[in-house]
Amino acid sequence: MANRWTVFGKIASNLGSAALFTLSLLSAPAFAGDPFQRDEPHEIGDRTEEAFNAMFKDGNYGTAATSIDRAIQEEPNEPMAHALKASLIYLYEGDWNDFKTYATSTRTTAESLADSDPLRSHLYTAVGHFLEGAHALKTEGTVRGTPAALAKLRQVFQNLDAAEQTDSTDPELNIIKGFMDLLLAVNLPFANPDQSIERLKNYAGPDYLAHRGLAIGYRDLDREDEAMIEVDRALELTPNNPEVWYLKAQIFVDLGKHKESLPWFQKALDKSQQLPDELVDQIKDEQDEATRRAGQ
Repeated sequence: MANRWTVFGKIASNLGSAALFTLSLLSAPAFAGDPFQRDEPHEIGDRTEEAFNAMFKDGNYGTAATSIDRAIQEEPNEPMAHALKASLIYLYEGDWNDFKTYATSTRTTAESLADSDPLRSHLYTAVGHFLEGAHALKTEGTVRGTPAALAKLRQVFQNLDAAEQTDSTDPELNIIKGFMDLLLAVNLPFANPDQSIERLKNYAGPDYLAHRGLAIGYRDLDREDEAMIEVDRALELTPNNPEVWYLKAQIFVDLGKHKESLPWFQKALDKSQQLPDELVDQIKDEQDEATRRAGQ
């Protein structure tokens, strides 16, 4: 049971980081932004799109934080903006009351889209319930928080299923559900990751985040050669993202190529001002260990 709730926390951070989650702007429709490569774009606000791209395409959390605050002010009915805000608070270990506020506003703004955009309504209602469950575990602990988290998790899966019934091929749905399913599959015994891998390969968008999700999944499944192929594909599309450089360094380490990992760790640290302090400290620790193992 403890492993499941560790994963719960990992996914919560990735919703703003994968989640959610870990997604880019490849084209911008005139009426609003939609970074998910849909043939028929959904109406997502331009400020929210800016925040999304800063966080996931550029790996620049400072710029993302500014854009998220603007998005919530200018586009208060866009649930993704509230989800990103909650995720940033989670990543930076901010005020947990604020985290709960934005987790709940993610859900309520999503519920208000029920008539105009049922797919995104169900999708972000699921995200909101997920974040509320993460709050219960974070503030109440595993023993006391688990009943509330389990109830929320049931709501997550019910709403994801409803979104999938609306359009099972939607890239926004598949990038979020693909990340969630893959993180669960690689951390829970007897889980099969094949379906989530196929989801990310065939239906998720934008491409750069799908490749990044596959690289993470293959890394955690000890399929390092495939992980390296996918991280290189992500780098082709997002060549300046320090988190992707860091991911490539990790894959080199898993391959036992500690010397080759060092330039990639350093590239990520050269942009440390863009990243959360806790992540920077983690990169430094892994770089130090790789340096020791490389004999340098």
